[in-house]
Amino acid sequence: MSSLGPKQRIFASLADIAQAIGHPHRLEILEHLAQGERGVEDLAIRLGLTLANTSRHLQILRRGRLAEPRRDGKRMLYSLIGETDVIGLLSALGRIGERNVAEIELVMASYFRTRDALEPISREDLLIRLRDHSVTLLDVRPEDEFAQGHLAGAINIPFASIEHGIARLPRDQPIIAYCRGPYCVLSVEASAILRAQGYDIRRLEDGYPEWKAAGLPIEV
Repeated sequence: MSSLGPKQRIFASLADIAQAIGHPHRLEILEHLAQGERGVEDLAIRLGLTLANTSRHLQILRRGRLAEPRRDGKRMLYSLIGETDVIGLLSALGRIGERNVAEIELVMASYFRTRDALEPISREDLLIRLRDHSVTLLDVRPEDEFAQGHLAGAINIPFASIEHGIARLPRDQPIIAYCRGPYCVLSVEASAILRAQGYDIRRLEDGYPEWKAAGLPIEV
């Protein structure tokens, strides 16, 4: 029987969870799983890792009870456990980092705010504009992520195709772009390209996972 008291046992288990997210690759894997279920091979390609390395990171997330596998024929697919709570954990981690870590503030200033000087729009403001039908929603994630779920009414033009898909966007209405989350660069780069073409465009403050976790309207 463990000699630890109940509080110490709980803290030990929480420390296991903290250890599970204590690697940048695993945080990025969680960001991808927040878009929807993913195969090991697909994650390896998206992260630029070997299959073995990706599998090792997924096993650590599984032991931390953050992700779980499902076999689909010969493929092993992973999804988040307690999706809303995991997304909330990542959001809280980001807020603490932005407030307390100088390196994060440097990146925010030197890349995000330099590349896109306009303040991102909040979810609350976007909801008001959507009710007024006064904006166009632009999802710049890849097509497979869009198909698994997206903000209701959004148009999907993947960032890789943004210059070819510009003709689909209205010039007489503001555009709100979003992607995988607050640190996803796809919407930052897409906004810069479209603004240079004369479009009135701003970014959503976070992304699809946070919108879904907040219980706001999505389509699948």
